[in-house]
Amino acid sequence: MSKATRSSFVRVLNGETVRLPPVWLMRQAGRYLPEYRKVREQAGSFLNLCFDPALASEVTLQPIRRYDLDAAIIFADILLIPYALGLNLRFETGEGPVLDRVEGLSELDALRNRRVADVLSPVFETVALTRRELPTDKALIGFAGAPWTVATYMLAGGPMNDPSACRRRYYEDDAFVQQLIEILTDLTIEYLRSQADAGADALQLFDSWAGGLPESVLEVVSVKPLSTIVEALKQSHPHVPTVIFPKGVGEKARLYADIDACAAVGVDHTMSFKWVRDNLSPHTVVQGGLDPMLVTVGGPKLQQAVDAILEAYKNVPYIFNLGHGLTPDTPPEHVAALVDRIRGK
Repeated sequence: MSKATRSSFVRVLNGETVRLPPVWLMRQAGRYLPEYRKVREQAGSFLNLCFDPALASEVTLQPIRRYDLDAAIIFADILLIPYALGLNLRFETGEGPVLDRVEGLSELDALRNRRVADVLSPVFETVALTRRELPTDKALIGFAGAPWTVATYMLAGGPMNDPSACRRRYYEDDAFVQQLIEILTDLTIEYLRSQADAGADALQLFDSWAGGLPESVLEVVSVKPLSTIVEALKQSHPHVPTVIFPKGVGEKARLYADIDACAAVGVDHTMSFKWVRDNLSPHTVVQGGLDPMLVTVGGPKLQQAVDAILEAYKNVPYIFNLGHGLTPDTPPEHVAALVDRIRGK
């Protein structure tokens, strides 16, 4: 049972409509906060921060203290599973993550049946520690990268400069890509179950590179594995709802809304509020949609956009969030203004 006994976030994920939508923000703990930068410097490296439960819990809680948000999301990274599999992973300033590439079927044998729980145990400690520190009206979100998105980094050796390269890799050797995704699917189920066991009240899957895939490919590498994951989680943890965020898929978001075990679908900032209200809200809880650049700019345009979203999703279960994460140049006072606008202050 969820530890967040009075959380409006969990209530909405369970289909309840509330007067003011709960709010949390992707990348709400990050470089735009001076208190985060201080802890990051103390940790010495990004991975050190991810694997230090005390420090990771501290940065998870910082935006809750500052903005009184309705949910905290555990501080970690979507590439911790490849790291736990033994792939060399490092984060280069200005370049992002760099890791070993996985080239072919022969390499999958070394990854298959490898357990990752021991390496990732500090993440579960962070979840448990943070849940103890959070008030009961605040939810704690655990998360993982979706198999396709994690696979793209493993195939490319880091961020993709040209996403079409991974589509081409799928067309060249779909058996290899599908087997990689199957391995990641099983590991993601294990990883998220352990987060739920440690005290996560809800779980989110980030499919950041789902956009741009033809529907026939999307079904195989994204929709099907995500359906497998959320259905497994529903069976083992029926009181821990799961959100899927398939960035960039447009109207194909309906494919995710039709996954029975999925509690909510996150939408990005390119999607029409009206289309989402008419086509997704009747089938699932909706989360997100605000352009993070508006939070960077602030002022009247941010206020108008917030008001438009609140009007669009009036009287349906909705969670206020962005269409992508906060950027490092976001003024913290603009985030405060955003939260105040949502709550009518």
